[in-house]
Amino acid sequence: MIIKTVNGKTPVIPEDCFLAENAVIVGDVVMGNQCSVWFGAIIRGDVHFIKIGNRVNIQDGAVIHATYKTSPTTIGNNVSIGHNAIVHGCTVHDNVLIGMGSIVMDDCIVESNSIIAAGAVVTKNTVVESGSIYAGVPARKVKDISEELIHGEINRIAQNYITYSSWFKE
Repeated sequence: MIIKTVNGKTPVIPEDCFLAENAVIVGDVVMGNQCSVWFGAIIRGDVHFIKIGNRVNIQDGAVIHATYKTSPTTIGNNVSIGHNAIVHGCTVHDNVLIGMGSIVMDDCIVESNSIIAAGAVVTKNTVVESGSIYAGVPARKVKDISEELIHGEINRIAQNYITYSSWFKE
């Protein structure tokens, strides 16, 4: 893995996090507990800060970045960021699933208990309503999320990634 100080800012990563050998984490990045950063994922806190809560998994090939001086990235607790997703200069609240290959752009707010569908493009300044599923290009609300999906998908995937990461720590 590459963990690099940029402009005097060094990533803060708790010991209980899993970082794949080719994950890249640079600059002003603060991670919570029980996080995992998977193969080929990049977290670039070089142009603004990135704050990541507890139990966050950043899956293979995902990119987390921000916009210089204007848009930091803040990710809440119990968030899954799917393979090859881009999360850029936005705020993601707790209990969110960001689907594979989706893009969440600058100044978006993804409220709690929401799902961004695979391949969705959440355009600048969009507010994703709590308890909803957004899909498409550009992403729009397609339906309300059920309690079953919150527990069956959002929580299940976050928990699965804690389990998966334990296999690599043995």
